[in-house]
Amino acid sequence: MRLRALLDTDALGLRLLGGEEELDRAVRGVMTTDLRDPSRYLSGGELVLTGLAWRRDPADSEPFVRLLVQAGVAALAAGEAELGDVPDDLAVACARHRLPLFAVHESVAFATITEHVVRQVSGERAGDLAAVVDRHRRMMTSGPAGGGPDVVLDLLGTDLDLRAWVLSPAGRLIAGPKEAGPALTPEVCARLAAEQLAAARTGRRGPHRAQAGTATYSLFPIRGSGRSGPAARDVRETVLSDWLLAVEADAGDWPEERLDLVHGVTQLIAVERDRRDAARTVRRRLAQEVLELVQSGAAPAEIAARLRVAAPVLLPGLGTAPHWQVVVARVEWDGGDPETGPAAQSLLEEILVDPLATGPEPSDRIAVAHTGDEAVALVPLPAVSTEHDGSESGILAETLLATVREPLTAGLDEDGRVTLGVSAAVHSAEGLRGALEEARHARRVAAARTGRVCAAGHQELASHVLLLPFVPDDVRRAFTARLLDPLRDYDRRHRAELIPTLEAFLACDGSWTRCAARLHLHVNTLRYRVGRIEQLTSRDLSRLEDKLDFFLALRMS
Repeated sequence: MRLRALLDTDALGLRLLGGEEELDRAVRGVMTTDLRDPSRYLSGGELVLTGLAWRRDPADSEPFVRLLVQAGVAALAAGEAELGDVPDDLAVACARHRLPLFAVHESVAFATITEHVVRQVSGERAGDLAAVVDRHRRMMTSGPAGGGPDVVLDLLGTDLDLRAWVLSPAGRLIAGPKEAGPALTPEVCARLAAEQLAAARTGRRGPHRAQAGTATYSLFPIRGSGRSGPAARDVRETVLSDWLLAVEADAGDWPEERLDLVHGVTQLIAVERDRRDAARTVRRRLAQEVLELVQSGAAPAEIAARLRVAAPVLLPGLGTAPHWQVVVARVEWDGGDPETGPAAQSLLEEILVDPLATGPEPSDRIAVAHTGDEAVALVPLPAVSTEHDGSESGILAETLLATVREPLTAGLDEDGRVTLGVSAAVHSAEGLRGALEEARHARRVAAARTGRVCAAGHQELASHVLLLPFVPDDVRRAFTARLLDPLRDYDRRHRAELIPTLEAFLACDGSWTRCAARLHLHVNTLRYRVGRIEQLTSRDLSRLEDKLDFFLALRMS
C-alpha cells in the first residue's frame, strides 16, 4: 500500500505534518516502538509508530530520525497522547531527512493503525493468501463467538497446513489447534518458551528456530502495542511479558510471502491480547485500590467494603471470598536501569495461573497491582481446607515456580532475578496488612537465596533464618570474619579442618560421640580440635550463646 492511502482512512486519525512529496512511497509493514535505536528490528519499508517516550530533549530527535532513514523506513507516525503535540524539533529532523511525518490523534490506538496496515499489506503481498488473514481478522474481532486465537490457529492449519500454538512467556499453553495430532506437553512448552526468551535477550529478530525432540519449531514473538509501544525503551521491560507463536515447521526456507503472512497473524493475535489486557484493567484497578488502602492504614471497614466490590468481579457467582492470599513479586536487573513494576505485574499474572490450565481466561480471577518495582497480587480463595499433614491449601511457594523456572531463567540471562513471597490465607480485611507484610518478608528471604528464580512462603518465616537476609552486608562480613577468619587461616596453614569440625559439632548438637563417629575421628582428636577452635576464637562451645554465634556465622558465610 502507499502512504497516500493512509490519509484517505479517517478512522486512522492521521494528520500529515511533512513529506507530502513522498506520499507515493510503498508501506511494507508496521512497527510500534519507543526504543532510542530500533534499527535492529527494522527491515525497510515500515510505517513506524511511536509514542515519543524516547525523546527526553530536542537533541534526541535528529539521531532517532537518522537511524530510521538509514534503516529505510517509509514514514514516521508520532502519537499526540504523550506530549499533546508533535514537537517542532522532530518535524525539522524529518524534513531534513525527507522522512514523511504523521501525527496520530490521541483518541486513536496504535493497534487500530497496525491492524489496518497489516490487513492491507498482507492483501497486496500474499495474493489469495490474504483471504486467510482477513478471515482471521473477522472471526477474531467478532466478539467471544469468534473464538479468538484458537480460531486463528485452526485456520492456519486448514488453510496453510501449519500446526501452531500460542504460549505465555512462562510456557503456559494459551491456545492451540483443535485438530487431531499430538499436543504440546508442558515440558515442550517450557522448552520453547525458554528458547524464545533467550533469543529475545540477544536482540535477534524472529522467527527463532528451536528443536524439541524430533520436531522443529519456528518461534515468532507476539508483541502488543501495550508492551512494545510507548512504554518500552529496553528489551528487558517486555521480554518477560510477550506471548509467542510456536509453529511446527522450519521457517528458514519459507518464501517471503509466507513469512509476511505469519508475522501478520502475530500482530492480529497481539490486537486480541491488547483487548484482553484492557479488560484486565478493571481487576488491576481493584487491586491497586485495595493495596493503597492497606498501605495507608485505612480502617478495616473501608478495606472490607472495597473487598466486597472486588470479590464478585474475581469470583463470579460466589458473592464474597472467604479467604485471601497475598503474593509479592519483584523483577531485578543488574544495573537497575529499566522500570520493572509493570513487567513484574504481567509476569505475576501469568505465574499465578495453574500451568495445566489452557487459555487466557484463568488469569481473569487474579488481581495484580504494582507499586514501584514491586507487584502485589490479591488472590481470592473460595475456601481454604486443612490437608492431612496439617498444612493449609492454597498457593504454595515451593510449587509456584516449579514449571516456569526453566523459561524464566533463560529470559533473565544471567543478569536478572525474579523473587516471590507468599502469605498465609487470611479471612478478613483486618488480616490483609499483616498478609502483605508477611509476603514482603517472605520475598526478602527468597532474595537472600542463590538462583535466578526463587520463592519463599509464610511457613519459612518462623525460622531464625528469617533474620539473616535483613542483616546489612558490612555487619555480616565483620561478624563472620571475626569468628571464622582465624579458623580459616589456621586451616590453610596446618590443614587442620577446623571449619568442617565446627560444622559437624554443631550439626550433632554438641555430642562428642556422635560427632567423632560422623568425622571418623577418635574422641580425643575431636576434643583437641574443638579446644583449638575455642583458643583461636576466645569462645566456649559449651555455652549456648557461643554455639549460636558460630551457627549464624556459618550460615551467613
